[in-house]
Amino acid sequence: MQPSRQDPPAIPHAGPVAAQVPQPLLERPGVRPAGVRQVFRDLGLPYVSNGVIGLIFSASGPIAVTLAVGAAGGLTEDQLASWVFGILFSGGAATLVMSLLYRQPLGFAWSIPGTVLLGPSLQHLSFAEVVGAFFTSGVLVLALGATGVVRRIMAVVPMPIVMSMVAAVFLKFGTDIVSSTQANPVVAAPMVVAFLVLTAVPALGRFLPPVLGTLAVGCLAVAASGQFSFKAGGPILATPVFTLPEFTWAAQLELVVPLALTVLFVQNGQGIAVLRAAGHNPPVNVFAIVSGAFSLLNAGCGAVSACVTGPTNALMTSSGTRQRQYTAAVVFGVLAVACALLAPALTRLMLATPTEFILALGGIAMLRALQQAFVTAFATTFTLGSLVTFVVTMSGMSLFNIHPAFWGLVIGYTVSRVLEHADHAGPHAELKSRTAAPPVKASAN
Repeated sequence: MQPSRQDPPAIPHAGPVAAQVPQPLLERPGVRPAGVRQVFRDLGLPYVSNGVIGLIFSASGPIAVTLAVGAAGGLTEDQLASWVFGILFSGGAATLVMSLLYRQPLGFAWSIPGTVLLGPSLQHLSFAEVVGAFFTSGVLVLALGATGVVRRIMAVVPMPIVMSMVAAVFLKFGTDIVSSTQANPVVAAPMVVAFLVLTAVPALGRFLPPVLGTLAVGCLAVAASGQFSFKAGGPILATPVFTLPEFTWAAQLELVVPLALTVLFVQNGQGIAVLRAAGHNPPVNVFAIVSGAFSLLNAGCGAVSACVTGPTNALMTSSGTRQRQYTAAVVFGVLAVACALLAPALTRLMLATPTEFILALGGIAMLRALQQAFVTAFATTFTLGSLVTFVVTMSGMSLFNIHPAFWGLVIGYTVSRVLEHADHAGPHAELKSRTAAPPVKASAN
């Protein structure tokens, strides 16, 4: 397929001259926004499949984490429903706007590490104090994005080191396939077999994308095994609840900086690395600004920060033509906004399926992204820094309530600067550090 004059530009830094071209503070799309007709022309079964899988992934396990943290913190059912509404609506709306504007699959969701670090805080802080930290963190992220400092910091860290952090975070998705197959073979084993068969036989894969086939087989296995336990009753439509924020030094010092760093360098860092590895040119500063703005919207619903996420973007770029992958994000965005309105019913529906179904589906869908992360991290240069980043991130080390992936980047980059002089000082070092390895050939899904 020949790219049209409206197709997104190739990934930057393709040569020494391109690497020196200054970028504006707010990265411009460089293409015309996609209209309705263009979306329907570019839409296809693989992209619909990737968008649907992305939504299922986001609205299952992450929602369960959110509900568990909120319930343990003493939140009411209305507050929990409002939280779920906020994160789904903001993620879907931001994804739709950005993906149509830039003609790239720019997927937004919410910070799962940020949600997890709230657990201990909700035990000794009031929810109003936590919401106050949400608002302040959103303003901080927005301000840092507007200054352009985020892009400058992200440009310093070599791509292999960033992708080693991504590999460490994504590794659990791969091991989840094994653990879920062992724990619930009746559901997970047929899904693995379906994926292998559809991937190994290209003719079948073209007729039924492997991940979509895996989803269909998994649904049949869940139904046939009688493991679908949906509980009827309860509210269907979500009603946002505004919690009046309370700004206290205790909550601000405990939560604001960890939340902001998690959004900018752990969550957004993953998403940027995944998108670059897939051949896209994500707008780093605009990502930060949009994350901050939608975090303020989330805070109004009593919800955790919005951000770009690695897993969601990995799922939406897992197959298909690069110029058409934005349609997977459009599908994801539309479904996320719709599900936000039905947040209580959606939550009950997702939790009605066995955990192993979600783990196996998410792991299988993430395999290609995991493969790409390892290839980019360890194939060429900065391999020692990448290894240290991988080990530190996997160790789970957490200081000052900040996610270990952040410390992995900091320590791995420091070790690389000290011990890998040749990689940093060699010819075209900037080009090698910021350009991903050639993409792994996508499967038919």
